[in-house]
Amino acid sequence: MIGSLADLARAAGTSVSTASRALSGHSSVNEQTRARIRSLADQHGFQPNQLARNLRLRRTHAIGLILPLGHETGQHLSDPFFLSLLGHLADGLTERGYDLLLSRIIPMTADWLDRLVDSGRTDGVILIGQSDQQETIERVAHRYAPLVVWGAGRPDQRQLTVGSDNMGGGSAAARHLIAIGRRRLLYLGNIAAPEFMQRYEGFRQAVAGAGRGVTGTALELHMTPDAAYSAITAYLDTHPAPDGIFAGSDVVAMSALRALTERGLTVPHDVAIVGYDDVSLAAHTIPGLTTIRQDLVAGAAALIDILFKRIAGETAASVMLKPELIVRGSTVA
Repeated sequence: MIGSLADLARAAGTSVSTASRALSGHSSVNEQTRARIRSLADQHGFQPNQLARNLRLRRTHAIGLILPLGHETGQHLSDPFFLSLLGHLADGLTERGYDLLLSRIIPMTADWLDRLVDSGRTDGVILIGQSDQQETIERVAHRYAPLVVWGAGRPDQRQLTVGSDNMGGGSAAARHLIAIGRRRLLYLGNIAAPEFMQRYEGFRQAVAGAGRGVTGTALELHMTPDAAYSAITAYLDTHPAPDGIFAGSDVVAMSALRALTERGLTVPHDVAIVGYDDVSLAAHTIPGLTTIRQDLVAGAAALIDILFKRIAGETAASVMLKPELIVRGSTVA
């Protein structure tokens, strides 16, 4: 019975190191010997100890996928944007022979990211969002190369990021609302987190550039569906309804659609709505949701490409994706 690499080497009449190199396809072992050792292994159902091999190579063949929730502790992994990006990342990592180690982190101490990257459990880390943890991410990125972030890019930052042009997307949303005749605009979203701050800034600049007669205000809220719905409902109880809404995410836009409909306001006749992300559900709301699309297929591929370049010790650069306005029934009757 062959139950170890040593057993396989004895059966093949080779050294343990030769048997190991043969199984890994190393060119130092001739093809005839490699074929003989592989055939013996197949006949006896022998599988090399991948964990031991990884330890020798100092590789885990796992990538950490981390969702830090410093500002949105109620955020769930079931969020449709996160699930979509997770699916594309899982597919891409599997194609490279890597496993994915998923963690939802509520940062309680300043060293939360240090402990993750120093744990030895992964060969690299992908962060989904920066939350309010920019200082921590920048500090760790200074010393830990295989770290890449889905989030907002800035010229002066050390961390490598992949994300859409959030300011451009926010501006496109506001300009679309203005172009269809809306004058009392409202931004819905979290303004503290970098991505959403940039989306709001793009919205604000577009409103400021529209001239007299166009106003824009902001309702800062948590981005989970229930929290967003409650905040929008409370706002509508005490303020006149806007005639145009830009929501920082599709989830918030859908919460706004629900709150407006319950008050007898029609979309888009009374209030036009633009979301952000273009999650799969956005096309299936009633009416369909106009939104700013982020190309998550290209985004996931860029995250993986940058990460593996850094694992290999190569240089890499941040990537900014071009957002696209997708017009549906929530702004066009």
